[in-house]
Amino acid sequence: MVEFDEQLRRLVTQACGHPPGSPQRQKLLTQIIRLTSSKLWKESTPYYQDALQQTWLYFCRNVCEGLTGQTYDPAYGSVITWLNAYLKRRLQDFYLNQYKEQATTVPIKVRQSGSGGNSKIIDPVDNLPATPQVPPILENLEIWVKADSDGELRSTHIKGHPKVNCQVLILKRLPPEVSWKELSEEFGLPIPTLSSFYQRQCLPRLRKFAESEGML
Repeated sequence: MVEFDEQLRRLVTQACGHPPGSPQRQKLLTQIIRLTSSKLWKESTPYYQDALQQTWLYFCRNVCEGLTGQTYDPAYGSVITWLNAYLKRRLQDFYLNQYKEQATTVPIKVRQSGSGGNSKIIDPVDNLPATPQVPPILENLEIWVKADSDGELRSTHIKGHPKVNCQVLILKRLPPEVSWKELSEEFGLPIPTLSSFYQRQCLPRLRKFAESEGML
């Protein structure tokens, strides 16, 4: 295992030595994903694949530049330890969100006074910083979903709801993902219906594409 960890560290160093978006870096990141995928924490929860998908995207964004989180530091542990820590946090988030999504939530908005005594409602979300540069692997994924060259993603939909198809749901669930509660309100469908359809129909297609591209 020590030799394996050293191999991963060397690959990370090599990958980060190439410019972001370069074919050389993407090839090395893909190689790391292949090597680590069988070593990560496994569990049979329905949201595991969602959490795993987020973990790979987090890896691509932060292993070198730290675009959305802390850059990987070998001094604090192996690549596997780093990824497992993130994966378990995401699984915990999904677990907690199952309960939160059942409760009624009210968007937090702030009333701000303007000139002349006028006031306006401001949503704090509007002031969040712009999304950082999309990593190449995620960019390729988005291109594939939007192109849907054979029409399979668009044609795979919830019965009676052609607009709620795999193309729409995969794009909505890519980071920064739309919550199941928001999707439930948008489409007028129960969360379990949307989540179950996504797990059964969309994720297998997403995984098949990722495997064909060498991402998994």
